[in-house]
Amino acid sequence: MELAYIPSPSSGVLYLGPVPLRGYAFCIIIGVFVAVWLGNKRWVARGGRAGTVADIAVWAVPFGLIGGRLYHVITDYQLYFSEGRDWVDAFKIWEGGLGIWGAIAFGALGAWIGCRRRGIPLPAYADAVAPGIAFAQAIGRWGNWFNQELYGRATDLPWAVEITSSSDGRVPGTYHPTFLYESLWCIGVAVLVIWADRRFKLGHGRAFALYVAAYCAGRFWIEYMRVDEAHEILGLRLNNWTSVLMFLLAVLYIVLSARKRPGREDVVEPGAVTSDSETESKSESDSETETESKSDSDSESAKDSESAKGSEGSDDSGDSEESKDGAAGSLKKS
Repeated sequence: MELAYIPSPSSGVLYLGPVPLRGYAFCIIIGVFVAVWLGNKRWVARGGRAGTVADIAVWAVPFGLIGGRLYHVITDYQLYFSEGRDWVDAFKIWEGGLGIWGAIAFGALGAWIGCRRRGIPLPAYADAVAPGIAFAQAIGRWGNWFNQELYGRATDLPWAVEITSSSDGRVPGTYHPTFLYESLWCIGVAVLVIWADRRFKLGHGRAFALYVAAYCAGRFWIEYMRVDEAHEILGLRLNNWTSVLMFLLAVLYIVLSARKRPGREDVVEPGAVTSDSETESKSESDSETETESKSDSDSESAKDSESAKGSEGSDDSGDSEESKDGAAGSLKKS
């Protein structure tokens, strides 16, 4: 008898009147907003211009969604193209099914296009958005909870997730909530990257590589617990092998990049530096103009004062002469 468990929602869709609000899509959207918000803060702190992260995300996010869906459909093609399946379901992204590897690969392509259009180095941009991507994954994984999918082996642990649906081969019961494990792991990865970036001043894509390596380490054991159907190679699920490969590539990149280009980029967005310089120059010019104006007005005030004194002196001398003339006349009369 289960004393406690995480209940699954009875439906993955909430209706606001006639408008359906799908839990999976809602989690993805919130994750994107969090990633852009945090990425923008980190980009500005590195010397970039506010709004640049969002502008590039306009390219990266659609590419990422397309890439994530393609990876899922290709690696799990039997769900859409086998006998009795409808291939049209491959386009129903709101029903779940995004492969993080495809999302990162295609998202990076979209980000590269956006960065190239603005003259920004892609590694610097990737470093800025890396923790935000991890937080976005943490939020997005709760979409699997709404869809009652991607759970692990059966368990009676107090934090087990209850599966009530029996469609698509599901067996109702309580299972390891691997979506929750991965969500918590992604939060830990984001915190790790933020700490390491501050502590070691990671640059030239190394913060992003650390995110990839740390995520893959957790994804390996979480993937190993899952029981949903997947292709296997030598007894391991395909995503396990992908995790190992990406982990090794990320670590190799960190080592080689640190040797070749230590430290951080001095300038991440040339246009932002120019704008700041122009603003400072304008401020200095305005200050100089104000100082000169003040000096001119002080000089004019001083001249006016001297003129006033001169006028008073002239009047006094005139009075003196008149007094002298008056005295001389008096003496003559006397």
